[in-house]
Amino acid sequence: MASKPNISFFRPWIEHVIESTVQWRVKHVSDQAFLFILAVGTGLICGAFAALLKAIIHHLAVYFKVGLHMDGPNYTLLLIPLLGIVLTGIYQRYILRHNIEHGVRRLQNSIAANHYMLPPYLMWAPMIASSLTLGFGGSAGSEGPIATTGAAVGSNVARLFRLDKRMILIMVGCGAGAGIAGIFKAPIGGMLFTLEVMRIELTTVSVMALLMSCITAAMTAYVLSGYTVDLSYLQMEQFDASVIPWVILLGVATGFYSLYYSDVMDRMGVLFSKIHNPWYRNIISGVILSAILFVFPAMYGEGYDMMGHLLNGDFSALTSNSPFFEVTTASWQFLLIVGGIALSKCFAASSSNSGGGVAGDFAPTLFAGCMVGFFFASALNEFCGLDLPVSGFAFMGMAGVMSGAIRAPLMALFLTVEMTDGFILFLPLLVVSAVSFGIVRIFRPARYYKNFS
Repeated sequence: MASKPNISFFRPWIEHVIESTVQWRVKHVSDQAFLFILAVGTGLICGAFAALLKAIIHHLAVYFKVGLHMDGPNYTLLLIPLLGIVLTGIYQRYILRHNIEHGVRRLQNSIAANHYMLPPYLMWAPMIASSLTLGFGGSAGSEGPIATTGAAVGSNVARLFRLDKRMILIMVGCGAGAGIAGIFKAPIGGMLFTLEVMRIELTTVSVMALLMSCITAAMTAYVLSGYTVDLSYLQMEQFDASVIPWVILLGVATGFYSLYYSDVMDRMGVLFSKIHNPWYRNIISGVILSAILFVFPAMYGEGYDMMGHLLNGDFSALTSNSPFFEVTTASWQFLLIVGGIALSKCFAASSSNSGGGVAGDFAPTLFAGCMVGFFFASALNEFCGLDLPVSGFAFMGMAGVMSGAIRAPLMALFLTVEMTDGFILFLPLLVVSAVSFGIVRIFRPARYYKNFS
């Protein structure tokens, strides 16, 4: 019988290498230069982790969706998402033995309490849990788990090389931003996540380290994923300034929808927290999620494929695999379906996040914004005789809802343009984001300071 490898044999050698590196750094490298080196290394790791997480979720989703038929309801959707939530709950309770739901909120609370020493298991556990949640159909995003993973990578790398507490905080910010940058392939968006959402106060030098980490992570994920963007907007057109009044009105609409979205998420979170039995909580949230996905399969998973269909003119994808497959895209019934998807997205996202699943809240706001923008332009074209670019308004709606629901207008703006290469529409996106955020600040001023995972 073969003997097990003696891992302890390597430990003294590893410790010697680390000790030698620390001594060399003290003698020959300034603190700033070493911070940049660690930031780049953290970016490489986080970019690779982001690409790996994306690949796992994609392959699981393809495996479960391959048997779905396009011309009718798919009853397997009543089971697959429920199974994903239950399996995620089992993984957290009995294998990991830690609750890692709402990773960004927990990360915010840790930083607010000056707890920067994140445990090593957070470098891999959120990736496994979110793969189960999202691969099985959870209607949310992978950015929350990868941000937690990145922050844990930054924290543990900093502790490994014996940095002081202030430097550990900087590395936590670099890791969290790098995780977002890698998952969205958006370096500026990742940097703004650390500054605008995490609200970590950094100096000029540490901001440069954060930027280097985010750029490295985004480029690493970009290379490993085959030099492609996650959301291709192939039919993007030059912005027509004559529609500016309608763009402003879209900002108002996405602002009020953001208030609705946030209220539903908060209320559903409170509702699930009152269910103390974790099995009941997993099953109830899984049933709600499965029922919604059975009616609206367009919300399966993160939703990037569906948003791509919508942005590039394939509107019929919204009713494929669903009980409404016979509804034509030119009918008023189709508008009702789009409106139903927009109104129920927050219920699906909260069921994916607050009932035992592990996922993020950024991608759902992009998806919801895409639906709101599409509905807004289509309704005006249908009932007011206008000729607004439907796909363009769907694209602008993405930034509007993320800006209002996450309360991070700059991050929403740059994430949207970076992940689609949509810089030619920067101006209308800026207008929609600013107006939507303004509406939220006017009607819910206190909520701007509330943590949002």
